[in-house]
Amino acid sequence: MNIDNDAANTPAPMDSHGTEASTEVSRSWDHIGAIIVDATLQRRQNYNETVKPRVVALVEAWPDAATTSGFRRHLDTGQLSEVISWPSPGRLAQIEDITEVFEREGIETVVELRGALGDHAKGAALREALALVRHVSPKTLDYIGVLSGISTPQPG
Repeated sequence: MNIDNDAANTPAPMDSHGTEASTEVSRSWDHIGAIIVDATLQRRQNYNETVKPRVVALVEAWPDAATTSGFRRHLDTGQLSEVISWPSPGRLAQIEDITEVFEREGIETVVELRGALGDHAKGAALREALALVRHVSPKTLDYIGVLSGISTPQPG
């Protein structure tokens, strides 16, 4: 038995959802549709088993949904439930509602989302509008920032 490389064989630290904590920090998408779907589906779900495969399927099926207008065109076809294999009307309605907020706030790209969230006044207005969407909590608002590529301070 060789114990010289035990550190390399140690499992990665896990977060409360059973995903590797190290992957939590860097999770982001360059695709508005992916951010909206990920943020909506993540509540009370296992990320690697339930959320990530659906978001990857979305990105693969709808690469032009990387913008809010592109995502809207696809949403209007009524095919989202099939693309992400998600029958629950509640989460699908939340996806629609978040998309409407992005449209009203003029958020078209991930760069614009990141910019709005990084701007004090625009960020406050966007967070306030998103907070009115059912099941969008302060934690979800922070998670949308992470998904857009905004790094958050890690506990020390």
